[in-house]
Amino acid sequence: MPVPLYQAKAEFFRMLGHPVRIRVLELLQDGPMPVRDLLAEIGIEPAALSQQLAVLRRSGIVTATREGSTVVYELAGGDVAELMRAARRILTQMLAGQHELLAELREAEVTAR
Repeated sequence: MPVPLYQAKAEFFRMLGHPVRIRVLELLQDGPMPVRDLLAEIGIEPAALSQQLAVLRRSGIVTATREGSTVVYELAGGDVAELMRAARRILTQMLAGQHELLAELREAEVTAR
């Protein structure tokens, strides 16, 4: 029996639900990067990065190519970069709304005094 679309989407977003994976995807938006550069940018142990890269590779979101002894990762398609940009826009809107609410609460507190 095929997996319902809503379940497949939930599994996709669950796969994205790790800060290191998100950071890797953000970094790869600018183009392919070798593992050594990803390690330098993210600052975690090589084994931990390798584990997260394997999850992204298995999901098909990133691809890896070997150039000599260097492994280079890149996004599998432009839609992932667009998803990261959309997430940034959504978060910006959410935080702006929270900032406005906080300002209203502070204003109400001042006028209540």
